[in-house]
Order: sequence, then structure tokens, then C-alpha cells
Amino acid sequence: MEQRVSLITLAVRDLDRSARFYEALGWTRVDSPDGVVAFDLIGQTLGLYERAKLAEDLGIPADAIGGFSGVTLSYNTRDRDEVTAVIDAALAAGGRMLKPAQEVFWGGFHGYFGDPDGHVWEVAHNPFSALGPDGAFRWNGYE
Repeated sequence: MEQRVSLITLAVRDLDRSARFYEALGWTRVDSPDGVVAFDLIGQTLGLYERAKLAEDLGIPADAIGGFSGVTLSYNTRDRDEVTAVIDAALAAGGRMLKPAQEVFWGGFHGYFGDPDGHVWEVAHNPFSALGPDGAFRWNGYE
């Protein structure tokens, strides 16, 4: 198996509301089958799918999907000022502040917000992991 995450699917309560949130962040929707909203990212895709439909697809009760799952999605920035700008854009789009941007013990700068369905996003600047020219992230950075 190759080391890759191809698709991140988020179960959402209101597909249109969630799509508007990500579009307000400046992301562009791509054509997708009915019932799925997709945003191509650098090297992967974020998919939004109605919570009840995803639960049905999984064969579990819809209320079994909920609460903090222990998963966060991360958006790394090129510089520390961009961290605050991204979080501000998320809040303006309808997100919720979870942790304001601040210094981190390991030498970086980060904060957290929740999207309209409570999915947790970390926005971070890691001075030890410079992004690639196309914005790609690699744990030890690009030179």
C-alpha cells in the first residue's frame, strides 16, 4: 500500500451550508455525483456527504456518527501571519473558534476552528516544515 490519503470525507448535517462554508474560504467545487460536494486539494480531495447518507452507506445508525472523533484536519501555512488570516476567514464564513492562534511549545504557531458540523481544523505554521512551491506539506519540509 502506498503512503497516501486520497479522499477525506466529512459527514455533514446540511450539505448546502457546509459547501457554502468551504466556498467562502475561497475553495472551488468540482463536478461530482449528486449527493456529494467535492473540493480538489493539493494531491487529495475533500468530500462532503450528508451525515444520514454516510451512516446508511456504513450500515450504522445515523446517531452513531457524532461528537469529536479524535480526528483533526490540518492546514499548514507559509508564515505565521497567515495562521490568523485563515482562522479569521473561517470565522467569517461561519466557523467557530476553538483555540485562538498562539505560540506552541515545539516552536510553531497554531490555532483551531470548527466548521459548521464541528469538524476540527488546525491552522499551523511550522518553521521546521517549509511547504513545497505548490503548497504541499511534508513532515520534515521541503528545501
